[in-house]
Amino acid sequence: MKVAILAGGFGTRLSEETAICPKPMVEVGGRPILWHIMKIYAHHGFKEFVVLGGYKVEYIRDYFLNYRGNRTDYTIDLKTGAIDWLESVNDDWKVTVLDTGADAMTGGRIKKARHLLSDGPFCLTYGDGVSDVDIAALVDSHRASSNWCTLTAVTQPGRYGALRLKKNSSHVEGFREKGATDGGLINGGFFVCEPEVFELIDDSQSVWENDPMDRMIKLGKLGYYHHSGYWQSMDTLRDRMVLEAAWAEGNAPWKLWKD
Repeated sequence: MKVAILAGGFGTRLSEETAICPKPMVEVGGRPILWHIMKIYAHHGFKEFVVLGGYKVEYIRDYFLNYRGNRTDYTIDLKTGAIDWLESVNDDWKVTVLDTGADAMTGGRIKKARHLLSDGPFCLTYGDGVSDVDIAALVDSHRASSNWCTLTAVTQPGRYGALRLKKNSSHVEGFREKGATDGGLINGGFFVCEPEVFELIDDSQSVWENDPMDRMIKLGKLGYYHHSGYWQSMDTLRDRMVLEAAWAEGNAPWKLWKD
């Protein structure tokens, strides 16, 4: 199953970093947060990625083009360009970097990857959030349902819009604004989607979290998987500091893999 990662936004609330590079390339512990997200999926056996780039997509392209050369020793014949790699890398991933346009919205970015993702169900997530969610269990939950999309519901105090869930059901009923003291669940991303979702996205300016999700709710096709463990987005400089501190202390809950 392929994993699509939304990595093309401007990241205006992290402008101290994103003026230089796209937000998914902002580093935590010396590695882009995009790498951390991919390591989470790879830990669960999902190693084929489609990175939906846009703003400063060239930074993402350069990162993966030089991924091996920046991590291993090699001998290069400068005349012929032949390279003799002296080491291998541990990350056996297949990565597609797709330029979905600097001005596209989240839904538009997803639809532009239709030709790469329409052959079956696929995972989808944002390029700025980490979690210790059990991806395999999430996928199993989705496959056991008839939903077109299953999102991961997490608890996070503060500024996010909360989910309204149907009682005695695994379906999402709607969204509402969330107050500072509201303990409700929010959309934490980490989706599993069926190809049918592409029909619900109008154009490049469609916002995934708006009309497409609302249409799925009306059709009874948007479900959720409740994750009660760790989840943290990197929306602001303060969020990045929280992630950096956890990594530096050797207490990063999302680090499920072994070095």
